[in-house]
Amino acid sequence: MTQAHPDSKEALAHQLRQSSDAGSRLRLSGAGSKRRMGGPVLEADIQITTAALNKVLQYEPKDLTISVEAGLPWSRLQRMLAAERQMIPLDPPYFEQATVGGVVASNTCGPRRRLYGSARDHVIGMQFVTLEGKIIQSGGMVVKNVAGLDMGKLMIGSFGTLAALAVVNFKLTPMPPASRTFLFQSDSADEAVDRRDEILRGVLQPCAVDLLNPHAAAQLGLEGYTLAVQAVGSEKVVERYRRDLAGWREWEGSPESTLWESIREFTPSFLAEREDGAVVRLSGALDQLRQICEDAKVPFVARAGNGVGYGYFPDAESAVSCLGECVQKGWRGVVEHLPNRSITAEEQWPAPGDDFAVMEKIKNMMDPKGLLNKGRLYGRI
Repeated sequence: MTQAHPDSKEALAHQLRQSSDAGSRLRLSGAGSKRRMGGPVLEADIQITTAALNKVLQYEPKDLTISVEAGLPWSRLQRMLAAERQMIPLDPPYFEQATVGGVVASNTCGPRRRLYGSARDHVIGMQFVTLEGKIIQSGGMVVKNVAGLDMGKLMIGSFGTLAALAVVNFKLTPMPPASRTFLFQSDSADEAVDRRDEILRGVLQPCAVDLLNPHAAAQLGLEGYTLAVQAVGSEKVVERYRRDLAGWREWEGSPESTLWESIREFTPSFLAEREDGAVVRLSGALDQLRQICEDAKVPFVARAGNGVGYGYFPDAESAVSCLGECVQKGWRGVVEHLPNRSITAEEQWPAPGDDFAVMEKIKNMMDPKGLLNKGRLYGRI
């Protein structure tokens, strides 16, 4: 397979246009950290990586905005912002290896989505390159932008199946002055979920609310059903949590940071030790979480404030079997991470939903020959 490493958006545009004219099948990637996520590219003649597009183009700390190239390492960007006490409050897995483009194209985030949202809430503009070699500008460098249809939103979560990301603009968030994590542990899933419900019905607004079943908790040196609640804000805000969650274990400083890094990187850590491992992502109503968390015979980590959960399986067969059962019970889901072999699209994404027809039309409009990252969107596109 031919390798291409364009170092400018113009070079990227030339490469895409040249490849498209020749009918070459393309594999787009950044650092390749999430090559087991989504689905393998089924066929490719040329691999194009954006890793050489790694510059900071514009940074306005006072305006809380930044524009960077898609190949910039995510960890480098966040550390630069931290020096100004600022952040993009996404905590995606593969934090150290991922590129900006990879985070946005896969729409990955972590426990802090409960408070801060996903990439769609922080991207204010971008430039992407089509197969025709056109550089398209969407949005800008202002937080509020109402200038017509925001085509950039289509790129978020598209896994490079529509176009190649070249530049991404973000709005920034000041880092909170204080942070504390409170842990509730129990032998009962009902008791842990009841505590979750009390928090969601109350006045507290946690940054993260994650629930680990005993199999997952054991991986982090914890016991039982573990509910982890992170509070961020002023010291007065933290003190309110301390009063309302009296009796819970309180973590701060380095132990707290290490805990959330371990939760954030649960998927990469699990897969690094299991060549045949697979991860299922499920989403459903909040009241369904209790049963699936209790029934799971494998590690299960839930974003317990928004109804998304991740099951960790030793092989693809058991992952597909569990996903099928969950879909029959009304959950939606995908086999999000695969071993180094493919499964059928129907097994990986059994129930795409009513909006899938629209997704297919957009794909056909932007890539009618099916050249870009074929199969990368859970085998379906």
